[in-house]
Formats: sequence, structure tokens, C-alpha cells
Amino acid sequence: MKRGMRLGVSSGARTSASLLGALKMAQMAAMSEEEFSKLLKEMEGGRVFQLLKTSGALTLSEFPSARYAARKYAGYGLKLSGGDLPELADGSGDLVGLMQGIGQEKFEACFLKDAVLSDIERAEECDITVKDAERLRDFVNRAFIQAEFEGRAEAPAAAVYSAVAGIELKDGEPELAFFNREIWKGRYKVDGDKLAQLLPGLDLAERNRVERLLRKVEFADKRKTTLYRALEILISVQAEYLASGDPSRRRPLSQKTLAKNLEICPSVLNRLVSNKSIQMPWGMEAPMEVLLPSSKKVNLERLYAIAAEKPELSDEKLRFELRARHGVDLSRRSVAQYRQDLKLAASGAREGAGA
Repeated sequence: MKRGMRLGVSSGARTSASLLGALKMAQMAAMSEEEFSKLLKEMEGGRVFQLLKTSGALTLSEFPSARYAARKYAGYGLKLSGGDLPELADGSGDLVGLMQGIGQEKFEACFLKDAVLSDIERAEECDITVKDAERLRDFVNRAFIQAEFEGRAEAPAAAVYSAVAGIELKDGEPELAFFNREIWKGRYKVDGDKLAQLLPGLDLAERNRVERLLRKVEFADKRKTTLYRALEILISVQAEYLASGDPSRRRPLSQKTLAKNLEICPSVLNRLVSNKSIQMPWGMEAPMEVLLPSSKKVNLERLYAIAAEKPELSDEKLRFELRARHGVDLSRRSVAQYRQDLKLAASGAREGAGA
């Protein structure tokens, strides 16, 4: 009886420790890069960390081929979620290219400030066509409307998204370049032999402090390596999209699938990616979730592109076109629902739409 009770307490203690560990990992995963960098700086500057470092029990080893880059903005500070506006994830050189060609000063003055200008005046000032001025103005308006609604439910986007890395193309292949050197300078490694030599010379209180620090180091290292591996998988899976800038080239990938590949809890992955952003090869900053689209999101964007190119197509012909271009076989009912989700007109001009 007593033995059973002791085993029960031991099991409960292990469960409690496991739960606390999961909570600690989730807390670190949710940190912004700035918050995590501050935590590492405080941890590495502490007396116990320095003791372990000096003894050789704790060392730092470089991440393989870690590269660094300075941040740049083709979008000039627009924090865009990319969720419901296909253009936001578009690197084909269209709208992004227009912004770059206009230049930051003129773009801000004509499209982001409160100056009252007509599309004709914007076109003349920026040396672009009136049609392009209309498209840019509509794009900016929709982006800020979306940001307005998002901001009411949570903190402003600028405070939510924390930039992790830029994605650059080298010989047509995507590569990571990190923004925060203090985080990505390396992984922590514990030398068991040297730790075993160190511990007997410490009193109980000091050994307890060492144990607590090593647990913290373990969580910090897991946070680093998990995010690093997640980014590596994402740029590999989405290499075609990143090289082309065409959102329809994105491959569906759920957080659940990625979490399984990383061997972590889906809730931890969600905390890890939900407030992180990356800089795309074409200069726009976008949430990591842009590289984790659902099948429906990908098909919505493909349908949007086809319908924008050929607005006269009926639902049935949109269905055939989607199958021919992307090998996706959707029912006519699904295509009709997707078209409604995208708010694409179902007028008489769409041949056979009402048949």
C-alpha cells in the first residue's frame, strides 16, 4: 500500500515536471526574436553560465552554414498578413516591382500619406499608367482595411510579427539569412564529463542553480533548433514558389504535418510560427504562415488567378482549367463556393454560370 502510494507520488511528480517543461517550451516558442535575444543575453551574462563556460562544461557550436543579413523593405514598412489578398504573397515582380520602381519617397507621399490625389495625379507624379495607379491604390486600401480589422482583435501587426530571417536566392535555390546574430550564432552543447568533474566541488545550493540553468539552456536550444529546422523544411517544400514568386506554385502544408516532421506538439509549433515573419526573396516581409497554406488556400489563389485572367469562364470551365493547369480535380459545387469566397462575380457574363 505504501509502496503504491510512493509510486503514485513519483508518477505525479514526473507528470508535473513534464507539464512544466511543456509550458516552458511553449512560452519560449511564443517569444519574439527580440524577447528571446534579451533572454539569451541575460542568461549568458549570469554567473552560473559563466562558471559552466569557463569549466568547459557548456560550449557553443555554430549552426551549419548560418548566414546573416540586414533587413530591407520593398513594402516600405507595410505589415501585410497575406491571408486574404493573393497579391501580398506575390513576388512575380508585378505590384512589388511597381513599388520599387516608384521609389520609397514617392510611394509614401502618393499612396501612404493623407494627401488627396486622384489616380491621374498619382500616375503623373509616379510616372506610371493610370491603371497601375488604380491597382496600387486599391491594393493599399485593401491592405490597410484588413490590418484595421486584424488590429481590433489583437495587437497592431507591427507588434505581432517578429522578423526571423530573409530568404535569398543563390543559383535559383532559396537560402536563409538570419537577422539576429545573437540568437543564431550557435547551439549550446553540454560536455557530460567536464560537468561531472565540476559538480562535486559545488555545494548543494550551487548544484541546484546549475541544474536549473541547464534546463533553461535545454529549452532555449530546442527553441532555436526547432525554428531553424522548420525554416529549412519550409524553404525546401516551397522552393518553387520562392524562386518564381507565383503564389499558385505554393504547396499545401499544414502545421500538423510540419509538427509531426519536427516531432513536436502542434500547439508548440503554432506558438512558434504565429508571430514570426520572414523577408521574401522579392523584398516583402510576410508571416511564416504564408509558407504553410492549406489546400483550400492554395486552390483559392489558383482559382483567383485563372478567373482574373479569364473572367468570362463559367464555373464548369473554371473547374476544367484548374484541373488542366494544376492537376486539381474539384467538384463544380466547390468551385462555385470558392468563387463566392473570393467575391468573384457570378453574372450573366460568366458563360453557363447559372446552368
